Amino acid sequence: MIHPSLLKKQKVILLVLATLMIITITVSLGVGHSSLTFDRMIPTILGQGSFKEEFVLFSVRLPRIIVTLLAGMALALSGAILQGITRNDLADPGIIGINAGAGVGVAVFYLFFPIKEGLFVYLLPVAAFVAALCTAIAIYLFSYSKKSGLEPIRLVLTGVGFSLALSGVMILLFSSVDHFQVDFIAKWLAGNIWGSDWPFILAILPWLILLIPFALYKANRLNILGLSESVAIGVGIAIEKERITLLLAAVALAASAVSVTGGIAFIGLMAPHIAKSLVGPRNQLFLPIAVLMGGWLLVLADTIGRNLVDPDGIPTGIMVALIGAPYFMYLLLKKS
Repeated sequence: MIHPSLLKKQKVILLVLATLMIITITVSLGVGHSSLTFDRMIPTILGQGSFKEEFVLFSVRLPRIIVTLLAGMALALSGAILQGITRNDLADPGIIGINAGAGVGVAVFYLFFPIKEGLFVYLLPVAAFVAALCTAIAIYLFSYSKKSGLEPIRLVLTGVGFSLALSGVMILLFSSVDHFQVDFIAKWLAGNIWGSDWPFILAILPWLILLIPFALYKANRLNILGLSESVAIGVGIAIEKERITLLLAAVALAASAVSVTGGIAFIGLMAPHIAKSLVGPRNQLFLPIAVLMGGWLLVLADTIGRNLVDPDGIPTGIMVALIGAPYFMYLLLKKS
């Protein structure tokens, strides 16, 4: 049973995060090359703005913000699940190579499978998922030992190795395509939010609608898997079955996110850690906070990045890495 004071604390933190998210989204809607003054925002939302105001709000900024928000939520939840099933606080879909696998899938699909534009948007997360799943299975197999089971440190090292190898595959792909296609993949690798249109929201949203409730439903199983294998076996949990099911969910979340935002790491590392530091390690408490935290962090990074440097700004993935890389080093030193 969760203590009522912790539940109350969780609700307060969720309310604070929701407020911060609304403030950040409002600022993000108003700032940019074509500024939209805050006194004109509500009339424009209500359909009383000029053509320019409505175009900037509904065709440029709002879909990008929603895509970024949903992707941040997906990456945060993916990281939380991976940390739970591997019992490794350093697990993150970007660090352990899952995002890189999804990237190769996106690149191959984009370059060699000409699909109608309408279908391309919806099939892209599927292609990313298949490639990321193959990568995750390979990493899992290389990290697993018959004697000691899944080894957390080995998982991170194997994932980093796969990430580097897949980056080499991307370079090989670069050498076989024209300049326009290379430019697209380079932007994707930098984490430049490219899927900034309404169809991309419809492409990523179903994955979240299905998998967020699923993860919350499995929260207690994640609690037990985070303890030890002997405890999990003692309470009657089929460890490998649960791990594989949850791994599929984590891979699907990460793949759906990076297929529309590009290669973004560290959100899945930072958001769960911050959430745990606020309310403790019980998944029922910190998962909802981690989801909101991930969405807010990515929207904040995107807002700062696209307005920091003219003319195109700094890619969101680089902005996140500037914050996340030192945080990763801190966690690494803390665990050593």
